[in-house]
Amino acid sequence: MEFERPWTEKYRPQKLNDIVGREHIIKRLNSYVNKKSMPHLLFAGPPGVGKTTAAIALAKEIFGEYWRQNFQETNASDERGISVVREKIKDFARTKPIGGDFKIIFLDESDALTSDAQNALRRTMEVYTSTCRFILSCNYSSRIIDPIQSRCAIFRFGPLSNEAIKIMIKKISKEENIDLKEDGLEAIAYVSEGDMRRAINALQASSGIGDSITESLVYQVTSRARPEEIKNMMHVALSGDYISSRKILQTLILEQGLSGEDIIMQMHKETFNLEVSDKEKIMIVDMIGEADFRLVQGANEFIQLEYLLANLSLGKR
Repeated sequence: MEFERPWTEKYRPQKLNDIVGREHIIKRLNSYVNKKSMPHLLFAGPPGVGKTTAAIALAKEIFGEYWRQNFQETNASDERGISVVREKIKDFARTKPIGGDFKIIFLDESDALTSDAQNALRRTMEVYTSTCRFILSCNYSSRIIDPIQSRCAIFRFGPLSNEAIKIMIKKISKEENIDLKEDGLEAIAYVSEGDMRRAINALQASSGIGDSITESLVYQVTSRARPEEIKNMMHVALSGDYISSRKILQTLILEQGLSGEDIIMQMHKETFNLEVSDKEKIMIVDMIGEADFRLVQGANEFIQLEYLLANLSLGKR
């Protein structure tokens, strides 16, 4: 039995102009393709926003049929020590490019490289700059040492807009003959939070369960609560009815199987949709931040969420 490729790979854009939601970045990258010349690049942004896709598409357009011979991808979170720079990267960098003037080394999650490895990489970038270009991808550019940042053209990839997510999801739905309802599309955009990979995975997971992709199916598959449920729980707590808000919390955790971290994140998101004053929103966010910190430290999620709802009910805001 042959399994189909994950849709995140099956529908990964092959050309720069196929990438959605990154018009200003694509325009700059296309200029490198036209000139057949480029500096070292640094792509910074959260996961699933197109950094790897842009790097691969750029290599394909610069090198054409020889892109595999001239492109090396290394995940720095797996190989983060100085040895990977001294051996694997240097061995590839010193070889002659095929059908082009330079090679491209793509270092994914480069912010995971140790300090020694980054300093070795800085020297490698200097020595082999005539035959090799580096594309560094990271979640946090602040973790990349300044000497490397100064050698790179920096591209900031923010979370994708809901419109960009919807364009891609509609395209895939059409290709796969999926009955995607409008509320299902809105739900996928909501749970993706600007992450295209998460959105496509949600679509593929939902398509394997139901004939029609609806809002309820998406939230069921992604183990997320409806925004209305979270908002209602907070409204009930703010009204002073702690017991009722606690029952809603129990339903979310015990019956729907949501984690405390998921609920905290959704409460934070829905805070700005509450019909309360700006000052109250600030106080609520402050309490949510305190609860999130305690969860990260290992506190019991149910107790911390109950404590948060109790404070909301008591008016400690």
